[in-house]
Amino acid sequence: MTSLRLPLFPLNSVLFPGLVLPLNVFEARYRAMMRDLSAAPDDDHRFAVVAIRDGREVAPTAQGMPDATAPTAQGPAAGFGDDPVKAFHAVGCIADAATIREKSSAEDTGYEVLATGTTRFRLLSVDASGPYLMAELEELEEQPGAGAGALASGVVRAFRTYQKRLAWANERTLSSGQDLPADPSVLSYLVAAAAVLDVPAKQRLLEAPDTAARLAQELKLLRHESALLGKLPSLPAVDLTRQPTSPN
Repeated sequence: MTSLRLPLFPLNSVLFPGLVLPLNVFEARYRAMMRDLSAAPDDDHRFAVVAIRDGREVAPTAQGMPDATAPTAQGPAAGFGDDPVKAFHAVGCIADAATIREKSSAEDTGYEVLATGTTRFRLLSVDASGPYLMAELEELEEQPGAGAGALASGVVRAFRTYQKRLAWANERTLSSGQDLPADPSVLSYLVAAAAVLDVPAKQRLLEAPDTAARLAQELKLLRHESALLGKLPSLPAVDLTRQPTSPN
């Protein structure tokens, strides 16, 4: 398969195909990236998004948060160790920026970006020789797998139950009449993005070999999460979010 070279934007979250990604870009390396992307032809504002393995922009061998007393690291690979590729998950998602807007305020410099996930990829290597990271990658074709249609029906039912119990646990009202996509692949990515899961769990869903395998994982996860939410009154201090905060 032919490899592709794109700017690399690491995040401590997982992007799925078809999902919208809003970004508030303020670091110098990513401002340089967006400046170059905005100058590119209108039909090629693509960049690669990959999840950071430890969920924070620190070297993979570091423990806890960076030392606040240490000098601030500079450069495109700052915070990712000597071999940046080891700091990232192997599978990510290509993003296509629909809008890249430079902020005009002197007190607030940077870019506001609205992108959409398009295609999964496998990360082959990372080049840190320029102003920002560049990734060599190969695109991953989505295969339906065996029984995706039947699994999709089960996931729709399980997701509805999960939504209701999650809304109840958060004392929120669930909006009714929301249609879910009929296409099993689109459904699998929507559910993966909407479920309240940590980064490793979402990453496993992104890396699923085909749609059927992803739906099977989701069916198991949704049933497990719904069962936990159903027992919430008897579980002290249950953390519903389990989602790391992002400085990006």
